[in-house]
Amino acid sequence: MSLHDDAVLVLKGYEDQAELRQEYLDHLAAHPDGMWKACSDGHVTASALVIDPSRGRVLLTLHKKLWMWLQTGGHCEPGDVSLAASALREGTEESGIEGLALLSGGPVRLDRHLTPCAWHLDVQYAALAPADAVEAISDESLDLRWFPYDEVADVADDSVVRLLEATRARL
Repeated sequence: MSLHDDAVLVLKGYEDQAELRQEYLDHLAAHPDGMWKACSDGHVTASALVIDPSRGRVLLTLHKKLWMWLQTGGHCEPGDVSLAASALREGTEESGIEGLALLSGGPVRLDRHLTPCAWHLDVQYAALAPADAVEAISDESLDLRWFPYDEVADVADDSVVRLLEATRARL
């Protein structure tokens, strides 16, 4: 199965945010290249909020290009076999943490936002950090830091706050 086909199946199975979900599906129906950065009309991306529920904290990255505290994530790559695999790869690469495990139940939220390269149709997952997690900054970040749940709204935008709220509701 192609990554495009997997994304369609994942989105069809996602039961929240009906209007936005339909926008994603319409985009993929109109753009066979809609999974890739080269699609200038916008492209599906995958992200993972790295969370440590036992300590009540999340790991955010200070994005090098956007200068914003965000969850880990980004563009899908040809080697990604699924959206979930893409989110997990991005989470692992950008956090430096081995052994992340996606929260069961599929995507937690969808978030469509304009970036310098194009519209991102982000499919957002949550990744549970192992108890012994040690983060390591990647070359895509200016900083990488754990934030207690109640401090996220002080540093991140509403999309990250909504993702954290939805993740906590699923835990």
